[in-house]
Amino acid sequence: MRTPEFRRHFVEFVPEDTLMRLRLATKGWKAAADAFMDEGVESGEVIVHDGEGISHGKACDRRERRQLVTRANFLLNITKVGMNACHYAVNLVVVDIPVGFETISDYAFAECSSLIFVSFPTTLTSIGTRAFYYCSILENVELLHTNLQKLGNEAFQGCSELKSMTIPGSLQTLGGGVFHRCYKLLPIRIDRRNTDSWEPLPDTTPEVIAHLRSKQNQS
Repeated sequence: MRTPEFRRHFVEFVPEDTLMRLRLATKGWKAAADAFMDEGVESGEVIVHDGEGISHGKACDRRERRQLVTRANFLLNITKVGMNACHYAVNLVVVDIPVGFETISDYAFAECSSLIFVSFPTTLTSIGTRAFYYCSILENVELLHTNLQKLGNEAFQGCSELKSMTIPGSLQTLGGGVFHRCYKLLPIRIDRRNTDSWEPLPDTTPEVIAHLRSKQNQS
């Protein structure tokens, strides 16, 4: 029988892909692997994400540790990036979301202020509310190759360096304020949210989609 002490030492000597698979074996192995990976996060290495979301409160509690993270790995056989998965990871630069993922949940990469590139999978169908909120140096988002159907409210709000966004014909739902304060992507006449009130956002969906598609056609 493997004791907790044995598992604790064993996980120190296995490759990263084996470590992630061990998390799926039993609760005991999951606990040992998680503890070891937490030490990695403390030293500024990696978030290993299993598809489960966390609350805003827990995300805030982990804020200091998240600021050390430079890499995000995603376990196999899951279909979504959970809520607040990488929220506050201000030193995360590149994210590669594997094929098979369908959903990027609310606040998944919110305030990742060093994020410059995201590889989106062909299987993607939904991006949630504020998923990339204030990713302030993100410049280009390529979604044309995906099966995206929904962009949630304020999904890219505050991405002030965002210059290009390609969207697929499958897109059906565009939330309010998706590109608010994306100064280099939309003209002010389209991004006309009243920032001094909490009144409902104006429905600019047709204008926004038409503008983005016209830019695609020009490029």
